[in-house]
Amino acid sequence: MAQPTFSTHVGMVDILPDEVGKWQALERIIHEEAKRFNFEEIRTPIMEQTELIARGVGQLTDIVSKEMFAFERGDDQYVLRPECTAPVARAFVEHHLDQRGGTQNLYYIGPMFRAEKPQKGRQRQFHQFGAEIIGADDPAADVDIIALMMAIYDRIGISNTTLKINSVGDPESRKAYTKALKDHFRPNLSELSQISQDRFEKNPLRILDSKEEEDQPYIKDAPIITDFLTEDTADHYARVKELLKELDIPFVEDPHLVRGLDYYTRTAFELISPDLGAQDALGGGGRYDLLIEEVGGQPTPAVGFASGIERLMIACEELGIPLAEEEMLDVYIVTLGEKARKWAVKHLPKLREAGLSASMDYIGRSIKAQMKDADRENARHVIIVGENELNEEKFVLRDMKASEEETYSFENILNQLVN
Repeated sequence: MAQPTFSTHVGMVDILPDEVGKWQALERIIHEEAKRFNFEEIRTPIMEQTELIARGVGQLTDIVSKEMFAFERGDDQYVLRPECTAPVARAFVEHHLDQRGGTQNLYYIGPMFRAEKPQKGRQRQFHQFGAEIIGADDPAADVDIIALMMAIYDRIGISNTTLKINSVGDPESRKAYTKALKDHFRPNLSELSQISQDRFEKNPLRILDSKEEEDQPYIKDAPIITDFLTEDTADHYARVKELLKELDIPFVEDPHLVRGLDYYTRTAFELISPDLGAQDALGGGGRYDLLIEEVGGQPTPAVGFASGIERLMIACEELGIPLAEEEMLDVYIVTLGEKARKWAVKHLPKLREAGLSASMDYIGRSIKAQMKDADRENARHVIIVGENELNEEKFVLRDMKASEEETYSFENILNQLVN
């Protein structure tokens, strides 16, 4: 009987040991920058109720209608989370985080799932980091969210970016704008792509997101939402721009940058990089003052962003940015004979207790093979232990980079390596 063969699902990839160091380095930067901005980490389950995601993301979006990994167990319906803002909003309501006082500054890192066609930087299981400020409607919160996002990219060394901003107004603004958009597109509706024709009745704002070539002339001449802002939303947008300038965060206004969901209000933004090619978005976000109420809470203003880690990795590759330093092992014990192996097993914990990373050969290879393995493990030092070393209680300590070696007692080796 033939042995079965298994592989990852389409659009899902293993992150192998050679790559994990980059991920850990990136996650470390995110944690450190979030702490500097006084954000607390939140971790939500990767599985949520289908109704939460449908309400949180929007029934008419491609995510809900086409891309969810949904399943049932008994009478319950679940989905693998396609994004994390709705789950964070659910956690805020469920655990009464508003009772902690002040705003809730939360950030997350984790896997998301969408059943879409895999392509470069876009897998069916992908990873995002993001942050939310829940409970503040001041433009300063919008700017602080943007500043955190930019600080992470600046820390990594990605400066070839453009921050695009816009205002999507409030429900009153959007109602008037939606009517104007329909009036604009209706005479040429048959000339638009099928995707845009489908969006015309359901959500005409999403036509502005279209990348289809035949849509571009009509999008270019479309009315812009900032012409329809109420006085309050116009003032909010003006203050956001003022604060960005005061912080020396460069931006460009994109009047066609929208968020097609009803709960989005006022500020919308997106960070792009030409190093990603046609799919140039690194991350983005906006204000969603109606979402907390939509998932069962009291009316609560909020603003946040989300960024794709795989896309960030691509940008780092294109720019030659090494996210992680080369991993090095502090000590590798090379042994000759069973007594030496027993000695190594006994002394490995002492090296590790002293704060050193340490390893040894576990399969009885020759000294030559062990030295080759130590070199492959990028070991800084090797301790060579054989019968003579055990009898004299003096062991060879070899500096692998300098190609120099001396003989010491184990206690002196420990002092040398620690100090």
